[in-house]
Amino acid sequence: MRVATSGKDVGGGMGAVDALSRSALAVLHLNGRFMALLNQVTQPSGLSAAQWQVLDAVGGGPQSVSGIARLLGITRQSVQRLADLLVRQGLADYRDNPAHRRARLLVATELGEAALREVGPGHAELARQLCGELGGEEEFHRATEALRELSRALCTVAPHVSS
Repeated sequence: MRVATSGKDVGGGMGAVDALSRSALAVLHLNGRFMALLNQVTQPSGLSAAQWQVLDAVGGGPQSVSGIARLLGITRQSVQRLADLLVRQGLADYRDNPAHRRARLLVATELGEAALREVGPGHAELARQLCGELGGEEEFHRATEALRELSRALCTVAPHVSS
């Protein structure tokens, strides 16, 4: 992913442009690997990685579709499609939202909670393996914090760009 520039210093220099290109490619590659691994982990439950992400977001309690979208960093429309599918499959249900009449809350059903529990052992094993590969929980935490910092910085420099 190369960005066409005039060759002039664009505020951060050509090194900054290269860093942006390299980080974008690394994050896109990471996302692809995560989704492929999560699809394997969620397969026994019959969920896709995307369905699992949305269902997991409401496993701890009801959430609005917009709230889930913000949490996952994806569009509200994508979450809406997944939520509607989960409801049709009996894995989730909509409830009235006392705080907002039109924004219903998504909640996991008993069947949805069972699917989440079925994913649990594979998820835990993947976490264990990644932790070992990264050199322990502290290193895993550092890597996660670096990703969060990159995400925060992107939100700061482009606050009006929606996911």
